[in-house]
Amino acid sequence: MFEISSETIYWILFAIPSILIASTIHEYSHGFAAYKLGDPTAKAAGRLTLNPLTHIDPIGAICMILFRFGWSKPVPINEYNFQNREVGTAITAFAGPLSNIIMASLTGLLNFLLNIDPTSILGTFLFTFALINVVLAAFNLLPIPPLDGHKIVRAFLPRTLRYYWEKLEKFSIVLIIILILPILPTGSIASFLISSIIPKALALLGFI
Repeated sequence: MFEISSETIYWILFAIPSILIASTIHEYSHGFAAYKLGDPTAKAAGRLTLNPLTHIDPIGAICMILFRFGWSKPVPINEYNFQNREVGTAITAFAGPLSNIIMASLTGLLNFLLNIDPTSILGTFLFTFALINVVLAAFNLLPIPPLDGHKIVRAFLPRTLRYYWEKLEKFSIVLIIILILPILPTGSIASFLISSIIPKALALLGFI
């Protein structure tokens, strides 16, 4: 007889909805920031919306279900529409992780104000939603292309170094694979870097 594990139930009921909400707002924030800075590309492409279906990448969604790791469809940005290309792109890039930081903070505040039982359904969802947002923010702030952190760092580099920093984007796929493959005894490089942040962030939010 086919049995569904508790992990699968948790993933379906709490993790996937959390990821869907957090990633949708993350992508919307990119588009909204770009639009406010003078780039209408995302709006013209119909991506300036909170409809999750608009931001789902089919392959990323399948990988999320099968491997517990996936991605959303990147919001199209034309950085040459910004008055200052590097600064505008950095602000737009930071808007995504910032939205996750804000959502995690608001979730922690709500959990504190309502004093919710952590073992309840609502308590489990709030913890999961905060966790997902912390992971999304931390992962996307890593300075590796095509992650947001790479474009943020570019704005702070001297002009002489920006050319070489931008050239790293040609190796985006290779760098991401290296980042997420379990090549370390403790897992992937990404998990190693983020695992040191998660407990501190969740403790700060009052969840542990």
